[in-house]
Amino acid sequence: MPRIHVCSIFKIADIAEATGARSLVTLINHDIIVHRPASIAPERHLFVAISDIVTETEGHVLPGETHVASLLEFVKLWDRQHPLLIHCFAGISRSTAAAFISACALSPQRDENEIAQAIRQASPTATPNPRLVAVADNMLRRDGRMVQAIERIGRGEDSYEGVPFGLDLH
Repeated sequence: MPRIHVCSIFKIADIAEATGARSLVTLINHDIIVHRPASIAPERHLFVAISDIVTETEGHVLPGETHVASLLEFVKLWDRQHPLLIHCFAGISRSTAAAFISACALSPQRDENEIAQAIRQASPTATPNPRLVAVADNMLRRDGRMVQAIERIGRGEDSYEGVPFGLDLH
């Protein structure tokens, strides 16, 4: 079964090695240097330069449609033969939103609440970025269901680094 893994920037190499991931999505501020594991080919690494914000903030990049579109295009090209690894800085907000968005896009018949609950059960720290989710909800024509599902699971436990987790696709 295809699986999406989520972690912080600090655990990329370990999680990639442990899971056999061959595709990587990075959602992080543009000025952060990310070391891609050798097991992941450069063309299978998507770097999305966004800040972890929900409203326009000077000096930061607000997640928008172009960012979500690049994520959706990348995950739709994922062969699902090996796990997909998604990370942000802490593994709490941008990456968990991207995992949720990816699961919704790749399993359009799957209930948004089920996916959100699976994320919450897998990681008590997961707090998907509501801006990313709202943009994707609109683009995927989910009529607010993605936003509502994330609101239902609420904010995760406070942490400096998120609990890494895996999410199965159905």
